[in-house]
Amino acid sequence: MKMSRRDFLKATSAGIACFGLAQLGFDLEPLRAYGARLKISGAKEVVSVCPFCSVSCHVVAHVKDGRLVNVEGDPDYPINEGALCAKGAAILSLTNNPHRVTKPLYRAPFGDTWEEKDWEWVLDRIARRVKDLRDRDFLPTNGRGQRVNRLESLFSLGTSHMDNEECALVHQAMRMLGVVHMDHQARI
Repeated sequence: MKMSRRDFLKATSAGIACFGLAQLGFDLEPLRAYGARLKISGAKEVVSVCPFCSVSCHVVAHVKDGRLVNVEGDPDYPINEGALCAKGAAILSLTNNPHRVTKPLYRAPFGDTWEEKDWEWVLDRIARRVKDLRDRDFLPTNGRGQRVNRLESLFSLGTSHMDNEECALVHQAMRMLGVVHMDHQARI
């Protein structure tokens, strides 16, 4: 956001004036409520769940013309009672960020540039590399001849962006491949 010196002085003066009025006993709450309504007027209200951790706080999202315009905590939900942590409060800025990656990018080994690829190419490449790795490193038995069916050269890391069902599916898929090194990090 660019702000000229003149705009900064105007904003500062308005803030000081409002603070002064509040100190004199003027109730600024109706003004704040009116300002908040302007932002979401005409928007559809959608109750959803914050995707960032296992607490599953409810969020009230306001969508206008197919675009997310506001996110706030659901005051009627008993878990978060309208409050959101820093991650939940950042949903709006994460969604509307112009730097957000929306297509798969690929950088070749030893390359220095990223190139856009389609999802089919990316998923085929991942599947091929996992299969080749499993074919090469799969251990049906350990050193004592006991059946272990392990793949120790692949690691799976879960994320808070996955819901419980997705975590269960990934866990089952990794077990099916023989992966034994798995973890889940809810803070990433």
